[in-house]
Amino acid sequence: MAGAGLDVRSVRAVTARLMPKGSSSRWLERQRKDQFVKQAQDQGWRSRAVFKLMEIDQRDRLIRPGQQIVDLGAAPGGWCQYAVKKLQGRSKKIVGLDLLPIEPLPGVEFIQGDFLESEILDRLSLSLENCRPDLVLSDMAPNFSGIKNADLARSYELAELACDFAVQQLASSGAFLVKVFQGGDFEAYRKLLQTHFTKVSIRKPSASRPESRELYFLAQGLRKAHNE
Repeated sequence: MAGAGLDVRSVRAVTARLMPKGSSSRWLERQRKDQFVKQAQDQGWRSRAVFKLMEIDQRDRLIRPGQQIVDLGAAPGGWCQYAVKKLQGRSKKIVGLDLLPIEPLPGVEFIQGDFLESEILDRLSLSLENCRPDLVLSDMAPNFSGIKNADLARSYELAELACDFAVQQLASSGAFLVKVFQGGDFEAYRKLLQTHFTKVSIRKPSASRPESRELYFLAQGLRKAHNE
């Protein structure tokens, strides 16, 4: 599961997927019929993914007043939008990172760039006033090629990079929520999380399509505390 040498830009879901016409038509039809797409549009959310975070948060109370929150792969900003709306100014800081530019959102600082680069990490540290985040979110996924094994491998390489970031950056009492897909290195990734966190749970929010193998790992309690 080593992520060394991975070009994050090649696997980030930051551009429109290139799909055959038939697949594109099916995707558009699915979007038209999707209740969560309609609800997101009606309620002014930036993406349907907000309902996934909302459900997990309602169950696990992830987002709480006084937190510093970092969202990896934040575009188009839906998860940050949910956090800032829930906390209504009671957070210390909410920062979204992405390779793509993101439309400004009051109460959120967006940093455009690669979270693996030292310059971006320095900007993040400055934004957080050299304090560690209490919550790291990652809803990142690769651009799928249609080749199952390759797509799964890319998704877990990306998830591993997010895990490395969380382990290095999180406050010792912090939490890490990350999207994965069943199959491939699922069990290996679970074990990776368990080596770093005392509690690892699986979440499948109702907004994740039933046919999708998408799941979320919620990891809490770093085993090795930082010198904070």
